[in-house]
Amino acid sequence: MKRTLSLLLGLSLFAATSVVAQEAKKDAPKKAAAPAVKLPAQQPDVAAPKFDGKTGEIQAGFANSHKSFVAIAQKGEAQVVFLGDSITAGWNGQKALFDKEYAQYKAANFGIGGDQVQHVLWRVENGEFDGIKPKAVVLMIGTNNVGNPAHTPELIANGIKKIIAAIHQRSPDTKVLLLAVFPRAAKPTDAPRVKNSQVNAIIAKFDDGKKVHFFDIGAKFLTADGTLEKSVMPDLLHLNAASYQIEADAIREKLASLVK
Repeated sequence: MKRTLSLLLGLSLFAATSVVAQEAKKDAPKKAAAPAVKLPAQQPDVAAPKFDGKTGEIQAGFANSHKSFVAIAQKGEAQVVFLGDSITAGWNGQKALFDKEYAQYKAANFGIGGDQVQHVLWRVENGEFDGIKPKAVVLMIGTNNVGNPAHTPELIANGIKKIIAAIHQRSPDTKVLLLAVFPRAAKPTDAPRVKNSQVNAIIAKFDDGKKVHFFDIGAKFLTADGTLEKSVMPDLLHLNAASYQIEADAIREKLASLVK
């Protein structure tokens, strides 16, 4: 009898202790998530890779793409290189059209989603044009900088100028087809569109008729009153299949003349 009472008392104490422990666990303050790494501010005219905000290291996707582009460059085969951000990278989803238009040039696509001007400058300065001397580079970059108030049109344009200089430092005879930054946002008066237009007004002056050829095809994506419709760019930024056809048609003759 005594043994039974002792056993019951022990079980009761254990149960009570467990309940208290569980309640204490519930009431304990939750551990705060580790703060994201504070990354140094980047400027569009100062070369920099793309960093991971959680680790402070170079973003893995960016690093892997860059490594693959360097390997392509070292083969020295591409006569045309497309260089830019996600709009350029989007050609990877239009392989049939890209091959139809540009396989004749052994074209390489060096586009990385999310890239800003400083990232492309860093890529050029770190191997993507080492061992390669393309006849032409189709360059469009800058739209991902427009949301940063510190990235003024002048700084963005200066970064683009440095990209062109970095290309010519490595491949002096390459002709750059400098595309105006494509329109974004619905209306001509929307802030991103205005800023892109300001950038375009500056980089248009880089055209020397010899090694740099500025080409603005933005109007081909717009209605008569300057509206950008979602049927052309579903998110008012990125191209759909029909829009890539518009781009291909628009630059075909110009690019062919530069590759001769």
